[in-house]
Amino acid sequence: MRQPTVQTIRNPVLPGSHPDPSALRVGDDFYLATSTFEWHPGVRLHHSRDLVHWRPLGGVLDTTRLLDLTGCPDSGGVWAPNLTYADGLFHLVFSNVSTYAGGFTDSPNLLTTAPSVHGPWSDPVPLHARGFDTSLFHDGPDSWLLNLVHDWRPGHGGSAGLEATRYDRSARRLVGDPVPITLPPQAGWIEGPNLYRHAGWYYLLTADGGTGYDHQVTVARSRALAGPYERDPRGPLVTARHHPDLPLQKAGHGSLVATEDGQWYLACLVARPEGRRGPCVLGRETALAPVTWTPDGWPRVPTGLPALEVPGPVAVDGDGDDCGDDDVVGVEDDEVDGFDQPVLGPQWSTLRRPAAPDWLSLTDRPSHLRLRGGRSPRSLTGSSLVGRRVTSANGAFEVSVEYRPRSFQHLAGITAYYNTRNWYFLYVTADDEGRAVLRVAGCDRGVLSVDEAGGVPLGEVRRLRLGLDLRGPDLRFRYATDGGWHPVGPLLDATVLSDEHAEVFESGQIRSLGFTGAFVGMWAWDLTGGGLPADFDEAAWHAAGGGASRRHGH
Repeated sequence: MRQPTVQTIRNPVLPGSHPDPSALRVGDDFYLATSTFEWHPGVRLHHSRDLVHWRPLGGVLDTTRLLDLTGCPDSGGVWAPNLTYADGLFHLVFSNVSTYAGGFTDSPNLLTTAPSVHGPWSDPVPLHARGFDTSLFHDGPDSWLLNLVHDWRPGHGGSAGLEATRYDRSARRLVGDPVPITLPPQAGWIEGPNLYRHAGWYYLLTADGGTGYDHQVTVARSRALAGPYERDPRGPLVTARHHPDLPLQKAGHGSLVATEDGQWYLACLVARPEGRRGPCVLGRETALAPVTWTPDGWPRVPTGLPALEVPGPVAVDGDGDDCGDDDVVGVEDDEVDGFDQPVLGPQWSTLRRPAAPDWLSLTDRPSHLRLRGGRSPRSLTGSSLVGRRVTSANGAFEVSVEYRPRSFQHLAGITAYYNTRNWYFLYVTADDEGRAVLRVAGCDRGVLSVDEAGGVPLGEVRRLRLGLDLRGPDLRFRYATDGGWHPVGPLLDATVLSDEHAEVFESGQIRSLGFTGAFVGMWAWDLTGGGLPADFDEAAWHAAGGGASRRHGH
């Protein structure tokens, strides 16, 4: 006779930049959809059978037909996706934010559907652009679209509250005028609405307190969809705002999911700062927390706090996740990719444009990633950057590169990257005499620096290994040409790659947001416009404390 068992969920279940989780169960399958901002493919999905082990499925919006990020600002693009299921179809709603600075937010909201999470996904249907953080609520035959209403007018606080608009699933369009959702008065923004129906009540989860250290998930309920709603008298469902020493901070933007036998969980974003409420290089990550229901009908996270370990669902031995070891993501993910497949693995993302043969190939040279040099780092289109999320504060990234630059306008190597204004780059280029040299460049809030004096002449070396080490707030580059590693460049400040450092406000208005977390990866520039190629091989991410490296399977 099989006995009930409880596995431990170790948070964050999705380490690195995986914010705004939308949790969904369809039959025995759990899914998490998370924001991707200016990175392709848009909307990352992960799959689980037990909420403990998660398998990356890659991005949903993998073509310009589904997502066009041309000209997307830093931390714009895909905000707060929402994944639901109705009529045998997955419904994915997302915003594609093209502007957020100076008090304005241009956030067209779109909907795409598919019979399977693997596609094919339909042409996105435009819904409206009145605000962002959209979600679909299916109430039997009826569906409603919820969202924050953005108010651009000075002195109005940026938000005009929440609204709901009826959505016709058969016609694939909104019907009628939006209905305001009535909530008790509250200072500050109310974002991230997710609506549920349980035991005769409508339960509304919202993200309050901003996206920083005052972030929280709140819950309110009503007998009517539009309200009036009453808030849980105990306060937030989860928050770390009054507990600055917790290892998980910024808990907020939550969604609920229940197992088939009625065990409830909250998915929310969290962050792991460097020091006490310090900068968050890893960005905002996804965590889970168990939820119980009080006798008078309120959902509660028992402690009200985010935790590194929580109990998973009660299961019967043998009913766990069917993900293979090579597919499971852990807090200390470790992997090596030899680029042996014809497409990029699900761990990789590309900047503002999908992987396409006009600039990227995995077949031109077998077992290599070939990047044709792209535009400068300040360009909002045409960059040739392939990156992966940094998933541990202590880790290392390494890759082999072969490159034959012909001028100082040709550069290829590895990067620790946050956005167009904050990055580091270890690269092969040519000096003024056309000789290959290895150099380090950086950009801190738009101020560019190049360590020309510390360059390493490469002579006739054409294949070398490049590496970087992250140790909390410190970053150091290294290289190898003969099997031994050598440091190159100065000790660098890794907190330049944090959400907090990227945020810029002027006269109380947003100039630049910091939502993405840090990435490491391969970058090629050709400032002549000629697309000179660089070949990369054996890209490895080693998280300190992680298990043995493995080749990533597809």
